[in-house]
Amino acid sequence: MGQAVKQAIENTGGVQLAGIWSRGESLQKIVAGADVLIDFSLPAATAEVLAVADKQRLPLVCGVSGLDSEQMRALQETAQQIPLVFDRNMSQGISVLSELAGRAARSLGAEFCAAIHEVHHVHKIDAPSGTALQLGERIVTARATGEAGDAVRYTYERRGEVPGDHTITFSSPSETLTLGHSVSNRSVFAAGALRAARWVILQPPGLYRMRDVLFAGDE
Repeated sequence: MGQAVKQAIENTGGVQLAGIWSRGESLQKIVAGADVLIDFSLPAATAEVLAVADKQRLPLVCGVSGLDSEQMRALQETAQQIPLVFDRNMSQGISVLSELAGRAARSLGAEFCAAIHEVHHVHKIDAPSGTALQLGERIVTARATGEAGDAVRYTYERRGEVPGDHTITFSSPSETLTLGHSVSNRSVFAAGALRAARWVILQPPGLYRMRDVLFAGDE
């Protein structure tokens, strides 16, 4: 993802790359001339990234997946000191899909059964994907009725080198609504992170999601 972010910066006017952190280098030196950090590393590096961002009071965009509960608590605590965007999927399209899914769930009600099907490459281990679970959480939260129909059914496939496809279906006995999103390459995540970085530097301390980046002005 580091190279994808680098390419996205090179293709975007008004931004400049301050440096790329590699294992064994000093992160504090790398960020000396930066205005914002973008982190797509690994959970093992999260504590160091948060510590440096906090110490330097640098806004942070974090797209690291697989964080445990302790790391999430540390992320939330750091967000009390700096503006921080965290999301398991930095795709702008997925954020819009999530918003649409929430609105559909509220409007259609529990009589429509919700199902999410996702397809990823054969190398992906977790299933359902974190993004699928996030979309499901959005649906359940939007309904918030506690009825049996609030449950979301998940199915998945692992084949080829598919970067990521997600399809949401709301079905009743008489009609079906389908919402979907497909990724052609990983550059979409870098583009979303870069948009988040340009947005978060203007925000007060707090924990934000990609939906805040895209829809804050609509509220």
